[in-house]
Amino acid sequence: MESTTQVLTGAPPELVVIVIAALPVSELRGAIPMALKIYGMSPWKSYILAVFGNLLPVPVLLLFLGRVESYLRSRFSIFDSFFSWLFSRTRRRTKDKVEKYGALGLVPFVALPLPVTGAWTGVAAAYVFGIRFRYAFPAIALGVIIAGVIVTLASLGALSIIGM
Repeated sequence: MESTTQVLTGAPPELVVIVIAALPVSELRGAIPMALKIYGMSPWKSYILAVFGNLLPVPVLLLFLGRVESYLRSRFSIFDSFFSWLFSRTRRRTKDKVEKYGALGLVPFVALPLPVTGAWTGVAAAYVFGIRFRYAFPAIALGVIIAGVIVTLASLGALSIIGM
């Protein structure tokens, strides 16, 4: 029997979970609970798909954010305002940890499953502070792995409390 979401999207549940995890707003914080509750996936499958999906855009963003930023700023004034806002906000939120610990400061920032902390913001912080790919990617990946564990455990606890 197909799930409601699969009927609506036509996509396999695994692909939906990966895509939701790759999106900047939901990331794995939205994908894991969805995989567990809506699709009834096992915790391990939910975790693996969400971590994979959350990490998919990271290398591309780390390698090309500078080029994309330059291109968009030079062509569209709205992006100049957007990137100024984004990078200013990122500096404020990550300055202490990143200046003190460098790439290692990205780990707890990405790992804490709070709003506007995650892989996408970790990439922005790495870019703003000039952290090279070879240091930024492992730190962000470790943060995503830890966040996945936290979100999975929290989701399982929350689901057991409400009787699911």
